Amino acid sequence: MLAIRDMLTMVVEQQASDLHLVAGVPAMLRVHGALSPIPNEPPLLSQDMEALISPLFQPEQKELLAVNKEIDFSYQFDQYGRFRINVYYQKGIMSAALRLIPSKIKTLDELGMPKICHQFSALRQGLVLVTGPTGQGKSSTLAAIIDEINQTRGEHILTIEDPIEFVYTPAQSIISQRELHADTHSWDIALRSALREDPDVVLVGEMRDYETIAAALTVAETGHLVFATLHTNSAAQTVDRIIDVFPAAQQAQIRSQLAMSLEAILSQRLMPSLKGGRVAATEILIATPAVRNLIREGKAFQLDNVIQTSSEFGMITLNSSLEKLLTDGLISQDKAIEYGYKPQGNIQ
Repeated sequence: MLAIRDMLTMVVEQQASDLHLVAGVPAMLRVHGALSPIPNEPPLLSQDMEALISPLFQPEQKELLAVNKEIDFSYQFDQYGRFRINVYYQKGIMSAALRLIPSKIKTLDELGMPKICHQFSALRQGLVLVTGPTGQGKSSTLAAIIDEINQTRGEHILTIEDPIEFVYTPAQSIISQRELHADTHSWDIALRSALREDPDVVLVGEMRDYETIAAALTVAETGHLVFATLHTNSAAQTVDRIIDVFPAAQQAQIRSQLAMSLEAILSQRLMPSLKGGRVAATEILIATPAVRNLIREGKAFQLDNVIQTSSEFGMITLNSSLEKLLTDGLISQDKAIEYGYKPQGNIQ
């Protein structure tokens, strides 16, 4: 059986995004979205799992795992990059999912994101949300936007992450990166404290619950630029998710807060490219006066129609994004249809 460092080296060499360690099957690599076993490796044995994974831990992290039965943390692997690691138990056996965070932060153009995304880094205040399922490149997109701010203007950028993923090298900005557990005890405490840390830009790794969402909205409406992620599939679903976490008596106030502070929602999917690797399909909602009114009035279900008819403002439907990728020869028609593509004449 390979040692853990040999497996991490293989992740880097094969340009894999993830390494999965689960007893009973060989160590698995995810390359361009597809899982496959490390060649010539036997199934991992349950009695070997702790010895395999333990070299990645700090002593205090091992204690947290023992108490909570799962833990997120990051691990710097020599000069190759960082790994975001989740260690958990399944059927009483230690297991792990490790995601490679490249040491180089790609630009928005290198990621193939729409040109309007450059406008997000030029904003001075408000809320910008990057959404999509797990593993769809949200962290890479946010890192590109944050680093564009870092490279172009002098700001105090504050990040709150679980764990810290991309590490930024200060250019024109100063950057404070706070990690849950290591640097702060909770998301909402860190966000409340942020207002006293004189930030210009705040990155919230994930808006997970009532307290985090409420705190992020407060930071955004007090004149700061806030970036955050949500595990939602579309702009309309994102608005509904934010509103629905609040009690019914508060929802009208939250709709008003969100309508006032929201600047944009970027929803993205990664899919296999015909030219190798993966390519992003995007849906983009820009908070125009019409969009703000729909949010304020509780009519998020109409946002899809607004996106379809507002391309002049930079809005993009997922269908239009898939159509462009198809026209540019980057994806196959089968993949486009699998991800929801409908020929323009047949949009429902």
